[in-house]
Amino acid sequence: MNPEVLGFLSPSLLVRGFWSLVTGRKNLSVVLTSVSLLSSVRSCSSSKRAHLLLNRKFPYASSSESSSPTPSWQHKATGPLCCLISSRTMASQSKSSVHDYVVKDARGNDVDLSTYKGKVLLIVNVASQCGLTDSNYTELAEVYSKYRDQGLEILAFPCNQFGAQEPGTNEQILQFACIRFKAEYPIFGKVDVNGEKAAPLYKFLKSSKGGLLGDDIKWNFSKFLVDKEGNVVNRYAPTTSPLSIEKDIKKLLEKN
Repeated sequence: MNPEVLGFLSPSLLVRGFWSLVTGRKNLSVVLTSVSLLSSVRSCSSSKRAHLLLNRKFPYASSSESSSPTPSWQHKATGPLCCLISSRTMASQSKSSVHDYVVKDARGNDVDLSTYKGKVLLIVNVASQCGLTDSNYTELAEVYSKYRDQGLEILAFPCNQFGAQEPGTNEQILQFACIRFKAEYPIFGKVDVNGEKAAPLYKFLKSSKGGLLGDDIKWNFSKFLVDKEGNVVNRYAPTTSPLSIEKDIKKLLEKN
């Protein structure tokens, strides 16, 4: 029986029908058919309760029916139950581009990444007290100075998850990067890049381009190269220098 029929059944009648199923007196199709003859129209909320009760308590029939073919309605779920089950999956799949995300800048303001449509992006998780700090910040400034007029943007996200090497406040981080390394590209608010509290943008980046030993970011100054449409094209290890990926940046900039 199509599960949408269940939405119109009286809850009390459903309970009687389920009891018959539990005691083995009737199989699932007979119970539901007999109950449906006594049905009355119920609201949408009753429909949801009925679907959830059926699927949580009685996923199918008794073990004696295990060899029976799966009902056709189970092959293609419809109605409120389908929406409830798939809502989380649909939400996670609704964003397909870096441009779909909103992040916080260093002062707590929202930044819609759709403003970077048509730009090539190099996204980097940075830290101020890492052994890679001097070389990466220096080369990032050099690459940005060379290609920003051609459409390159570098997005820096401070992160304190690796050896606690970014302990400062957002303001301190800004001063460090801008004064010491003359960083002219945007530096955003501090984020987590791994774990349950990872920024949604970083969850997307990692799912788009996994690493050699798993998807997690391995250390400070991991890099993601994003094309003009917001697609993640390449991922680079922390030890990969910004200057060494110039050719990849130029290739994307030259694309119309």
